[in-house]
Amino acid sequence: MNIRLILPLSALILSSIACKKTSYDTSLCTDTSRIHRSVEKTTEIIVSDIFSPVVAGRIYAYTNIALYETLRQGHPKYKSLAGQISDLTEVPAPPKDASVDINLAGLHAYMSVAKALIFSETDMEDHREAMYADLIAKGLPDDVLAASTAYGQTVADHILAWSKKDNYAQTRSAPKYTVNGELGRWQPTPPAFIEAIEPHWREIRSLTLDSANQFAPISPTPFSTDKNSTFYKEAMATYTAVDSSKEEKLQIANFWDCNPYVMHQQGHLMMATKKITPGGHWMGIVGLVTRKKGLDMVGTAEAYVLVSIGLFDGFISCWDEKYRTNVIRPETYINRFIDSDWSPALQTPPFPEHTSGHSVISTASSVILTHLLGENFAFEDSTEVPYDLPVRSFNSFEEAAEEACISRFYGGIHYMPAISYGVEQGQKVGEHVLARVNTRAK
Repeated sequence: MNIRLILPLSALILSSIACKKTSYDTSLCTDTSRIHRSVEKTTEIIVSDIFSPVVAGRIYAYTNIALYETLRQGHPKYKSLAGQISDLTEVPAPPKDASVDINLAGLHAYMSVAKALIFSETDMEDHREAMYADLIAKGLPDDVLAASTAYGQTVADHILAWSKKDNYAQTRSAPKYTVNGELGRWQPTPPAFIEAIEPHWREIRSLTLDSANQFAPISPTPFSTDKNSTFYKEAMATYTAVDSSKEEKLQIANFWDCNPYVMHQQGHLMMATKKITPGGHWMGIVGLVTRKKGLDMVGTAEAYVLVSIGLFDGFISCWDEKYRTNVIRPETYINRFIDSDWSPALQTPPFPEHTSGHSVISTASSVILTHLLGENFAFEDSTEVPYDLPVRSFNSFEEAAEEACISRFYGGIHYMPAISYGVEQGQKVGEHVLARVNTRAK
C-alpha cells in the first residue's frame, strides 16, 4: 500500500520539498476532463449552496480567469487578460528553476479560487484531494506536485486579492430592496414571495464594461391597465402563450428553466427543488462543445473564460436595467387585471421583469461561442440530464440561444419586449467582450 495516498495534500507537499526531481510522463496532467470535472463540481456546489444566478456568474468568472491565466503561461500564443479586463495586473510568472507542471498548476489555481468563493469548501477540497491522489497513483513525482501546487496557489492568491476589490463584499450589507405600492412596479410573487435578489448588482465592478448601463436597452412599454394599451396586449400575449396543450413549448420552457430555487407548496408545507443556474447551463454547454471539438487544456480554458466573462458582464448589464425600470412581472399583472386564477408554467424568479436575464446571457454566450467554434456548430445539449430532462439537439449556438430566450415567454414569466430587447442587449455585451478581450497574440 502506498502510504502517500492516505496523507492530506498539505502533508504531501511539505514532505516532498526535499525530493529530487524525477522524470515522469508529462501528458499525465493534460487530460481536459480534469478541467471539465472541476467546472462540473463547481456547478454542483453552486446548486447545493443555492447561489443566485448573478453570484454564480461571478464564481465562474474568477475561477476560470485563474485557470486561464495559469495555463497561458505555458503557451506564448495566448495573451494575458491583464490590462484587458478591469484592474487585473499580470500574475507572477512561474519560477524558472522549479518543477512546475503548468497544467497541474492551473487546476490547482482554479480549485483554490473556487474553494474561496463557495460555502461548501470541504466538497471542493475533497474533489481536489481525489484528483491529486489519482495523479500520484499514476506516477506524478512529489517535487512536481509541490512546485505546481505552490505556483497555482500564487496565481489563485493574486486573482482572489483582485476579486476582493469588485465591491461584492460591500453589497452584502447594502440596504435590501424596498417594495412600494406604485402600480406597474415589481412585487414579490407566489408561492414563497421571496424578497428581491441582488438589487445592488449594478454596483459590482464589471470586467469589460465602461459602466453598468453602457448597453442599456430600449425602455419597456409604459405601464397601463387599459385593455386597448400596448402593455395590456403584451400581458395578454404572455397569458395566452402558456398553454398546457402545447407540449413542445412546455418542454422548451422546462429545459431552460434554470431556476436555482423552486418552491413547492403542499398544504401548509413548503419544499424546495434546487436547479442549475442559467450561467451554469451555458458552462455545461462549453464543456460539451469543447470536448466535441477536442480542444487542448489552454483552448478549453480560453472557451470557459471568455464565456464566463460574458456571463459576468451580461448579468451586470441586465440587473442594472431590471432595477432601474423595475417592471411588474406578468404573474402579478395578470392575476390583478386579467385572471386571478392564472399561473405561469414556470415559477417566477424573485426580481424585476425587464430585461430577460436568459436572453441577455444566452445571446452573449452564443456570440462568444460562435466566434470561437463557428456558426454551424451542431451539438447535443445534455446539460439538464442530471435534473431529469432529456437531451435537446441544436444546429448552432444561435439556435440554442434563441430557444433559451423564447422559453421565458412560453413559461409565462416575461413579456415579449423583455426577451427581444434582452437579445439586443446580450448581442452587444458579447460583441463588446470579444472586442475588448484578445486572448491570442498576433
